Amino acid sequence: MWDYTEKVMDHFKNPRNVGEIQNADGTGQVGSLVCGDALKLTIKVNKETEVIEDIKFQTFGCASAIASSSILTEMAKGKTLEEALKITNRDIADALGSLPDEKMHCSVMGMEALEAAVRSYRQGGEPVIFEQEPGTNIVCQCFNVSEQAIIQAIHNNNLKTVEDVTHFTKAGGACGKCKGEIQKILNKVLSCEIPSAPKEEKTKTYADMTIVEKIKAVEEVLSNDIKPKLNLDGGSVELTDISGNVITVKLLGMCGGCMNAAATLKGFVEKTLREKLSADIEVKQA
Repeated sequence: MWDYTEKVMDHFKNPRNVGEIQNADGTGQVGSLVCGDALKLTIKVNKETEVIEDIKFQTFGCASAIASSSILTEMAKGKTLEEALKITNRDIADALGSLPDEKMHCSVMGMEALEAAVRSYRQGGEPVIFEQEPGTNIVCQCFNVSEQAIIQAIHNNNLKTVEDVTHFTKAGGACGKCKGEIQKILNKVLSCEIPSAPKEEKTKTYADMTIVEKIKAVEEVLSNDIKPKLNLDGGSVELTDISGNVITVKLLGMCGGCMNAAATLKGFVEKTLREKLSADIEVKQA
């Protein structure tokens, strides 16, 4: 039997926030029954503050999967979307008092499902299944694990062996054909041939960011540089979608019905986002 902490056993035997939110604002899914683990998160979001007011989960998996999902819902509830997206798999494991190495991938599932749920909310509420960014190099075909995901796991968790990588990502845990490729990636990372994966979004250009990183970056500019000024005139703005360099927003309050809305959109919102993130950004009205 696995050496589980009391916290893990508590959340396994008495899981919090189990179920599914009806008419959820966002639905994120990760994994599949074929792979042995699956997780579905549904969230209810306050449209004005973007605080997660409710979050529920359904999972098919072991005690670690149930406990990780349960404590994640407690950690995310009451946080803004931006704050919730900063929760890492290591945060989840630490909150449980640790997880067996062989079960660390369960905490990764929770992090990925939350990212998918937020993306779902951003895209209008249609369920989103977490998947790797298009064009990424898939190393483990059995579990759909990309090279970048493996590199990120190595850096974030100080992994040293192929077995470590399997524990955290499941890569190599089925047919095992990719273990040689995983070892090559480890060798390159540990010998510094591959640069450390950036931990701060500001070290990346906007074009190089993942969709989740783009959402975080845009939300930060909206919250710190744009919304405060719009609020002075009784208005606000809400991010609704991101597709490449095209950012779609919704002007709210006095700005929504203002005859100068188009000027505000281009002359202020788009201009500010271009100055802070990328000159290639185009802003459209939802």
